[in-house]
Amino acid sequence: QVQLVESGGGLVQAGGSLSVSCAASGFIFSDHPMHWFRRTPGKEREFVAAISRIGISTYADSVKGRFTIDRDNAKNTLYLQMNSLKPEDTAVYYCATMSSGRLLTISRRADDLDYWGKGTPVTVST
Repeated sequence: QVQLVESGGGLVQAGGSLSVSCAASGFIFSDHPMHWFRRTPGKEREFVAAISRIGISTYADSVKGRFTIDRDNAKNTLYLQMNSLKPEDTAVYYCATMSSGRLLTISRRADDLDYWGKGTPVTVST
């Protein structure tokens, strides 16, 4: 079965950096565009970044220039490097992908994603 396991979250001061990872299994990772979303209490899941099968990336305006998404298809792992962190980046970060039975593409809509990890919390202090 599909499994997505995030790791690497934690507490960091504003202006600092943090990297989170997502270990994927149960599907052909290299065939799938991969996504990062985040959620804060009381809010909907928010698109953060996505990367295509061939490594083309796209970002939310709020993180562009500060965050970098990457993937290692040999390790079935997705990464998110977060620099110049701000308190408003505080959230639980989730990786997600679509079902193999669908047209695999990048989407900024959480409802379009079928598989989600349990998330890893990131807290940015002032």
